Amino acid sequence: MNVAAFAVPDEAELVDALRMSTEAFDPELSLVAEFDGRVVGHILFSRCWIHDGAGRSVESLALAPMAVEPSLQGRGIGGQLVRRGLERAREQGFRSVIVLGHARYYPRFGFAPADGWCVRPPFAVPADHYMALELVPGALTGCAGTVRYAPEFGIG
Repeated sequence: MNVAAFAVPDEAELVDALRMSTEAFDPELSLVAEFDGRVVGHILFSRCWIHDGAGRSVESLALAPMAVEPSLQGRGIGGQLVRRGLERAREQGFRSVIVLGHARYYPRFGFAPADGWCVRPPFAVPADHYMALELVPGALTGCAGTVRYAPEFGIG
């Protein structure tokens, strides 16, 4: 699914690596969409942490990747995956989610630029593409810092 949606194996390899992680992976936060008995979409939320530079960290979730079969994109499958994934994250007791994505897509689910909470990515990216969502009101208040992704992401 991820290879078809992204046309390269990177995201599929990331999903495989994250599934093996005892630190970052929660099978309840890996969701698929099916149509006519076949998988046509997938979304994964994995643990990440916001480090403030003074030794404190706050757990969050990274939404990555999300894939929908190219021939079915634009039909709301991705939106359903995002909504159900966020609902499941709340049920699991997570307090916030971080995403690197399209600035016009994710705000419809409540995401806003992460720099509004002084939450920064560990890489250079336009501020309006790096977003956060509080699953619990006030969850990111006072969480200023840099996001640390699971080692499987290969960042920093």
